[in-house]
Amino acid sequence: MSGGNGAEQGAEGLALLRELVEVPSVSGSERGAAALLVERMLVLGLDAWIDDAGNAVGVVSHPEADGTTRDIVLLGHIDTVPGVVPVRVEDGCLWGRGTVDAKGPLVAAVLAAARARLPRGVRVVVIGAVEEEAATSRGARHAAREWAPAACIIAEPSGADGFAIGYKGRLLARYERAREVAHSARAEMSAADSGFAWWGRVLEGVRGMRGGGSAFEAVQATLRAVRTESDGLMERVVMEAGFRLPPGVTAEMVEGVCRGCAAEGDELGFSGREEAHVAERGSAVARALSGAIRSEGMVPRPKLKTGTCDFNVVGPAWGCPIAAYGPGDSTLDHTPAERVSTEEFGRGVRVLTRAVESLAGELAAGESVTGQPTGRGTGGPC
Repeated sequence: MSGGNGAEQGAEGLALLRELVEVPSVSGSERGAAALLVERMLVLGLDAWIDDAGNAVGVVSHPEADGTTRDIVLLGHIDTVPGVVPVRVEDGCLWGRGTVDAKGPLVAAVLAAARARLPRGVRVVVIGAVEEEAATSRGARHAAREWAPAACIIAEPSGADGFAIGYKGRLLARYERAREVAHSARAEMSAADSGFAWWGRVLEGVRGMRGGGSAFEAVQATLRAVRTESDGLMERVVMEAGFRLPPGVTAEMVEGVCRGCAAEGDELGFSGREEAHVAERGSAVARALSGAIRSEGMVPRPKLKTGTCDFNVVGPAWGCPIAAYGPGDSTLDHTPAERVSTEEFGRGVRVLTRAVESLAGELAAGESVTGQPTGRGTGGPC
């Protein structure tokens, strides 16, 4: 896609995004979308394949690369949550499941890798990871073992003028209670009563763990599902809860609160454990993104996100400068109104391209890619 003017490239890029969005890829069923993306990356001039985890991987480097390269990884995810949002262009926006979270940012990363002018000694690796929405993060965990980049940009929606430097941690809890059916006129609690009593105690317990006044600094607790059933002899309640955890509050700490609030006969299970991760605001990645955003006439907005994503998986594992960037309004994630402005998508591609070129130049020059923390950003969902 190196040829053609900016308008032609923008139209081709939007066509690629629409094509990818039209292929369903709910977590666990990403193979078709991954195969399509690999095919398109090959056309764009990247070396591309599907790895052992099912991730779509594309690599581009300087023609004279000598094997001593430093890698920039652009890590997005190709899976989506369930729900059909009819794909269409309407009022200057492309609608469809994944346009924001996160096929839009992923395609922007692919286009940036294909268009960026890279110096010798730097390679760009684009990964469309599987199962990011499933809490298993299978694709990112595989990538964390396979690659050791010098810098990373997570392709997640941040808005064309924003980038994220931190994401909260997570814990998923499952509560179950079963008991013999009794007449509702009796004074004893039903299985559902017991479940809600447990949840009330948990809310009281985590309230004391909250920090400052911002959403990023608080433990957020949400009931995600409540189900009851009865066969006439036994009744049962199942409750599923999610916790978003700020720095300093571990999954084990909240798990301890949940267990401490349980009564005899309650059954608990836990999954999806991730710790909060906050990167340096002054790192080379943040500087490259800030400069690229300014080149588009915008004011950079660093953010701390209240969600959790693959940032939490690879950030601690790789220990390199990292930030998240991508076109799209994250408040539209997972909603029936998921859509991305075609203008913002084009801007996001240009920002990522400039940021990759700037970061690659710094790496090729052998400069330090570390930075110093310079304060907090603003919050928002992932």
